[in-house]
Amino acid sequence: MRSIGEMARDSGLGVSALRFYDRAGVLVPARVDPASGYRWYAPEQLDEARVLARLRRAGMPLADIRLALAGWSGADPDLVRRLLQAHLRRLERGLAEARSEFSTLRALLDHRENPMTASPRTNAVRLSLGSPELAGAIDAVRFAVGKDPELPMLGGVLFDVDGDTLHVVATDRYRMAVARMASGSGSDSASPSASASAGHGGPREQVVVPAPLVDAMRALLGSDEPAGFAVEADRVTLEAGERQASGQRLAHDFPDYRRLVQLPAGRRVVVDVPALREALETGPVRTAEAGEPGPSARDVSVLATTDDGTVTVVGEGDADGNSVGVDRGFLLDALAAADRDRLVLEFGAAPTAPLAIRRTDDEGTFSLLMPVRLDS
Repeated sequence: MRSIGEMARDSGLGVSALRFYDRAGVLVPARVDPASGYRWYAPEQLDEARVLARLRRAGMPLADIRLALAGWSGADPDLVRRLLQAHLRRLERGLAEARSEFSTLRALLDHRENPMTASPRTNAVRLSLGSPELAGAIDAVRFAVGKDPELPMLGGVLFDVDGDTLHVVATDRYRMAVARMASGSGSDSASPSASASAGHGGPREQVVVPAPLVDAMRALLGSDEPAGFAVEADRVTLEAGERQASGQRLAHDFPDYRRLVQLPAGRRVVVDVPALREALETGPVRTAEAGEPGPSARDVSVLATTDDGTVTVVGEGDADGNSVGVDRGFLLDALAAADRDRLVLEFGAAPTAPLAIRRTDDEGTFSLLMPVRLDS
């Protein structure tokens, strides 16, 4: 007999995934200790678990996986082959439809006056920023930078200079973080090519700084002295005292984040962050199925609000139509980045709306998390 930890190690399925498939009746342990509830698996179940892991990676629906495992364990290869073939046809049909739609979208993009790739920059930007404020803004968004090589425009942090306000933004599609700060003086009036920068009535300028350069810039911000942020053509420079970090900006335009943060009003709950963190780390979790938004095989926490205005982490049997599922690791990252003992969680009108994590003292600095469907 294998323990659940040994089964997870040998099969490639996480412990939380094994618990999920037990509750779903897909892979039920051969024995459950009546006193401790600990799961034990028979030797022949390892083969089934490995098959299950492969079917999940292939994106097969849960109902078909259940039938496929029944056919596998019942020595019915014909049923398994038919299920595999049917799923393969679905994938091929979906891929063909996606290719057709993408082809149309690419043609539309080619005819747009402003393509997604960045046009040459002619304006220069020079800002004087408080080092502690800029460090805090970077810390508030850095966790949300994308890592997908297919989406290089998300592989950095957007510095959006508009009037006397600087927004610092990052997103990896599944989460977004925004920090807002006011700039100080520091426009380089001696340079005839430099436009008036933030705080001096200049036009809005957006610069995407690659993540490694953002990290180098953050390492300079260790004192209270002002920091000089400058953009000349395709080069971004941050000066703090006698130290400097400089490099090339990303040659891509950032998505219009302002459209993404326009959310309808929802339920707002002030939470005690240490208590919520403990509840997330020790409370029940579910496993996101392959095909859910975001990385596969994620630990999902289900949040519910009570009538007295508190947030609880509930198990599968306690979830209702207003409960919201979120990636537990993503939410813990957002709580740490907010760096406050009390935060506002803003739930949308529907469980499919993003969850907003806002500071009580500055709602211009916040995070958004895409929810995970709970209907499976």
